Amino acid sequence: MSSSHSAGLAPPGERVFPDTLVAAVQMDCRIGQKAANVARSLALIEQAAGQGAAIVVLPELCNTGYVFDSRPEAFSQAESVPDGPTAQAWIATAARLGVHIVAGITERAGDRLYNAAVVIGPRGYLGTYRKLHLWGEENLFFEPGDLGLPVFDTEHGRLGVAICYDGWFPEVYRLLAEQGVDIVCMPTNWVPMPAQDPRHPTMANTLAMAAAHSNGLNIVCADRVGIERGQPFLGQSLVVGAQGWPLAGPASADQEEIIYAAINLKHSRAARQLNPYNVVLRDRRQDLYRIVRVGDATRT
Repeated sequence: MSSSHSAGLAPPGERVFPDTLVAAVQMDCRIGQKAANVARSLALIEQAAGQGAAIVVLPELCNTGYVFDSRPEAFSQAESVPDGPTAQAWIATAARLGVHIVAGITERAGDRLYNAAVVIGPRGYLGTYRKLHLWGEENLFFEPGDLGLPVFDTEHGRLGVAICYDGWFPEVYRLLAEQGVDIVCMPTNWVPMPAQDPRHPTMANTLAMAAAHSNGLNIVCADRVGIERGQPFLGQSLVVGAQGWPLAGPASADQEEIIYAAINLKHSRAARQLNPYNVVLRDRRQDLYRIVRVGDATRT
């Protein structure tokens, strides 16, 4: 567990921002074993809450597993949100433990399936995020997200959500930052990238660090481990602070693990000021960006 900030007496009239302990839960999810996956997620949430975590983030599609072999299989595992049994179990657990939970789920809405994440607080269901950018064979089963980038106000700051491949798009983080998000919760199922050297940090972690730094965001990445129907997953869950440096992790590449980090909103928001002259969001040249156009590619 990362060390927490030492609290002192605040000057009169200054709002005190206590540290918030966040937890990224790294799970070994099993395809077709939904009841076992949900039970395991509840046990890990309980463990994280027992260590003082106020926000607990679980992996992408953690209730069902990821590598579906057909749309009928995916449909059979999907549930409605928030009235399905998985979301209801998480809602009850959040209320009992007094925590916030952000967890990946296979969502069914009518005849459509979504790679989604539910956001739950101690007082109940807060909302759903649906993955905007689908990866690989997800395109065979899921619809692209249609809820935009919602944000959720909590006593621990304003939360945003992104899922896995969403993190390859700088616009996602920038739009969340523009909405005043403090903490981005990222359920993910990272897989090896083309030409990835296992001796080097994962591309996903590098992208998360760059996004955190360039937007002044805390990012909590909860990955999974294991091999599912031949597909390996990378693990290495990570919590990145608003200055772009890891606060916790990377976790192991192949073991279940919970990593913890303390986040202080006052310090995080101050980190957006890079020096006396520069704040990235303020320094953008929007007068130029609006007139930039992408032309046809030139081939040589």
